[in-house]
Amino acid sequence: MSPPFEPLQAASIAADVMLAGALPPPAIAERQAARLARLLERAARDSAFYRRLLRGRNPAAVSLDSLPVVNKRELMRRHAEWVCDPQLKVSELRAFVADPARIGELYLGRYTVWESSGTSGEPGIFVQDPHAMAVYDSLEAVRRSSPRPWQAWLDPLRAGERHAFVGATTGHFASQITLQRLQRLNPWPSLRSFSILEPTATLVEQLNAYQPTVMATYPTAALLLAEQAAVGALKIRLHEIWTGGEALDAAMRKRLQEVFAGCAVRNSYGSSEFIATGWECSRGRLHANTDWLILEAVDAQHRPVPPGKRSATTLLTNLANHVQPVIRYDLGDRIVMNSRPCACGSPFPTFDIDGRVDEMLTMDGRDGKPVMLLPMAVTTVLEEDAGVFDFQLSQRDGRTLALRLGRQGEEAQPAFKRCREALLAYEPG
Repeated sequence: MSPPFEPLQAASIAADVMLAGALPPPAIAERQAARLARLLERAARDSAFYRRLLRGRNPAAVSLDSLPVVNKRELMRRHAEWVCDPQLKVSELRAFVADPARIGELYLGRYTVWESSGTSGEPGIFVQDPHAMAVYDSLEAVRRSSPRPWQAWLDPLRAGERHAFVGATTGHFASQITLQRLQRLNPWPSLRSFSILEPTATLVEQLNAYQPTVMATYPTAALLLAEQAAVGALKIRLHEIWTGGEALDAAMRKRLQEVFAGCAVRNSYGSSEFIATGWECSRGRLHANTDWLILEAVDAQHRPVPPGKRSATTLLTNLANHVQPVIRYDLGDRIVMNSRPCACGSPFPTFDIDGRVDEMLTMDGRDGKPVMLLPMAVTTVLEEDAGVFDFQLSQRDGRTLALRLGRQGEEAQPAFKRCREALLAYEPG
């Protein structure tokens, strides 16, 4: 089934996204306020959870900081009260995302559904309506900075590029579903996905056969592949590398640019709650899409922190999705909002992200050679194969990993067994 696509809606939103890039910050703030009022109006009408909170209040006059902070665990527990469409049943949604054969399929013929990882100990299920998807598509298409702007004129469909996504492909994750949507909406460009669960040698062989020119992946996966290229195993010529899902530091960026000479590296920031949160401009700064979302940098008591100071966490309000209101949602990521305008000329504020930092694990292989374990790959194995979401994995030595679970007592033993079996079955080398 093709993804929902309404040409007039898509064109209107794309034009709005383009126009907003030329507006002054006060005009963007007006857009943000108007969209917040519409979101609260819909939530007050159709979400039992927010109807109670907003009863008797004018949505246009509600101060955002007067609403409670919410998190994934609470909202998933109160899913029936949270959503604005009573047809969305959490038990049916869980069954839907548990079936790998339905990855990329529309739910109820209308909704795009993906699951989040269990980094907070609770996997989430997020439902997007066609309007939200059109917003995400436009933000990605219009604002993602291209290192080769002339290509938009010579090859607007990017038919001359071969795109590769290297990531978690076995679950209903936003990145994999987005790739499948793009394949169905735009069949011209070459676009393939490759699993990070494959042994490194197999992954390298697959990429050598495909010869991508643009690669989208996690920073740690990009670094792993760069090391394979440095020793001559990976033989591909990349024009661009798009990274996301983890922090990309200056040393990692430098190494990628050294190995893949002439290749531009572009980072982005997003989450299952809003996949197009931030984009990197030509000056290498992350800009927040504040015409379609609100980011609040707050301290541990959820009080605002000033620009230039690192937050304890970040609250997200998604202004595009009205079927599953995400309002003052605790992302758990630490950010620093910057007050100075960016030299690139964009009116959208810049921020630095200080979260989702995972270290590559280097273990001793059976043949004595070192084997690198990708954080995202190990996380996927434990979540998808062992069904465990609340865990901490640390390295003791070259042959020993220590696993701690959030579960206790008798409940923990079967989970430990599943984790051990899943990790032993995983062959990264």
